[in-house]
Amino acid sequence: MGWYTPLPTAPDLHDALVCAWSARTTGQHLLVPDACVDVLWIPGVGVRICGPETAAWSFTLPAGTESFGIRFRPGQASHALGTSAADLRDIRVGFADVLGSAAERTLVDRLEHADGTTARLTVLQNTARCLLAGRSDPDPLPAHLTTALFTRSWSVEELADASSMTGRHLRRRCNDAFGYGPSTLRAILRLQRFMNLARSSSGRGLAALASDAGFSDQAHLSRECRRIASLTPTALLASEAPDWHGGASVLATRPTDVRSIQDDTVRAAEESAA
Repeated sequence: MGWYTPLPTAPDLHDALVCAWSARTTGQHLLVPDACVDVLWIPGVGVRICGPETAAWSFTLPAGTESFGIRFRPGQASHALGTSAADLRDIRVGFADVLGSAAERTLVDRLEHADGTTARLTVLQNTARCLLAGRSDPDPLPAHLTTALFTRSWSVEELADASSMTGRHLRRRCNDAFGYGPSTLRAILRLQRFMNLARSSSGRGLAALASDAGFSDQAHLSRECRRIASLTPTALLASEAPDWHGGASVLATRPTDVRSIQDDTVRAAEESAA
């Protein structure tokens, strides 16, 4: 995909960021939800935070417009930005609206004086590093939920039991971390799982891919694909979306079974209380 170029982040930011990226738009582009949050800078426009989306959305910028960004892993932006992801759901807001005008002025000044794409992406990664340095250790629950749901479609009840929570408590924690409840998160990551399987299993039919991804059947895949991505499964796989998201956008650093959620969540709570 020629207009968008993802780059690996610094190793110390791998748990928080999917990638850094630069883009040069060619007109209208469609974006599909992936449970991530982006912080991006468009020269002359400003720094924007793109909240977690529940449905596909498109944007149009003059051809050749440059932008530079970092993409937070699912559930990690709320910790770094110090705000509930539910307040960012389905909207794009100014950096200043979340972190203050002084913080945005400083960031824009550094970006404007950076020489070239690599330097600008380094500035954005340094910003993420500074934001994270001012916070306590992140809640382990979002990374565990992301990995568990990318592995298969656990029920909300299973996830709540594994994390020693009521369903209501789990929904509240998910809303704060991801911007929506566990059912929506499951649907988005299930579609991402289908896309990942299709990329790594060329030649397999939609019915087999739907089954392996956790859909009840191909019709279920088609309904969810149209609802979330506004495209048929075939059109989605032929679009820019697979290259846009990439497998790393929904994979946590280490494979984790849902049964490990309880131990780490309880441990984190005990450490916080201490």
